Amino acid sequence: MQHARASCRIFAVGCLFAAVCGCQPAAQSPPAMPEYTSPPFQPIPGDPPTVARQIVLDGLAHPDPRIRSNAVEVIATTGEVQMMPRAQRLLQDPAIPVRFLAALAVGDLQYNLAREDVGILLNDQDQNVRLAAAYALMRLGQPAYFQVIRDAVASEDQTVRANAALLLGKSGQQEALRYLYWILQRKDSADKVLLQTVESIAMLKDARIYPKLWTQLISAYADDRIVGIRGMGALGTEEAKNAIITLLDDAVLEVRLAAAAQLGKLGQTIGEREVQAVISKNLLANMDPTSAERVRVWTALAIGEIGTSSLLRHLPDMLQDQSNSVRLAAAKGVLLVERRRPPAPQ
Repeated sequence: MQHARASCRIFAVGCLFAAVCGCQPAAQSPPAMPEYTSPPFQPIPGDPPTVARQIVLDGLAHPDPRIRSNAVEVIATTGEVQMMPRAQRLLQDPAIPVRFLAALAVGDLQYNLAREDVGILLNDQDQNVRLAAAYALMRLGQPAYFQVIRDAVASEDQTVRANAALLLGKSGQQEALRYLYWILQRKDSADKVLLQTVESIAMLKDARIYPKLWTQLISAYADDRIVGIRGMGALGTEEAKNAIITLLDDAVLEVRLAAAAQLGKLGQTIGEREVQAVISKNLLANMDPTSAERVRVWTALAIGEIGTSSLLRHLPDMLQDQSNSVRLAAAKGVLLVERRRPPAPQ
């Protein structure tokens, strides 16, 4: 399998899950990350949505900060506001990446009940967490905090600069484009900053960034191609969708699955065959455990985004996988499907 350079740009979880891109959450000065050995997983009874929610709640309390980070991200991306009281506690988590993502979740879900707690993080010891707090407060109706994020693009710390670029993209404000293009013009920006900046410009739907996204799609690094796929998905134009389709024939399985997932997110099921191949052709048979886990994560994520009945029948089994990351990815898929389901008639 082709391994890419580490291109998880933000110190938290720049890709969907740390297991997907093989990155570790890291702070400005990365502390030693202890290894956690989970006890054998005991199956959780119940229907898929019930099991999925229990998996996420268990993840919030997991001793491994990577799992706590992933669980918070699932809550934010699936709109599970009812879990936010539990996620809110992680604003005081000892791990910087977890605090960062918890603050982002408050902003993304506009969870006003955490306004006071997230405000405390404006004085956090870590500048990245302070930026996340500013983003949350901006989303909670205090637009002046946009300036805090904007000013951070000039930071000499590459992680801070990358996170500022991320949050400018998430801000939804066209004014942010001016500062993002400024980052691109700086010759001292690290690759992780440039990758995030290009994606953030795509998040703001500026089609001028298409050529740079295409450059990522043809990169020799698989992780860069995955970042490019995500950026093309954020851009969402027909040209961008067609570009993603070309990656369904990529030599690296995870890239094909990432393309299938992103197309599913855009309402296209053309990548279904790539996901089915993982299941029906037993493509994991000769992989090492770490690679196989990453593929199972991508498979679960793709199933949730594509959402066809032939794929969804595999999610219940994936909810009972021995891997925490796979279970969380499957839980995300189940909750995304439930979120898209039309409400029952009264």
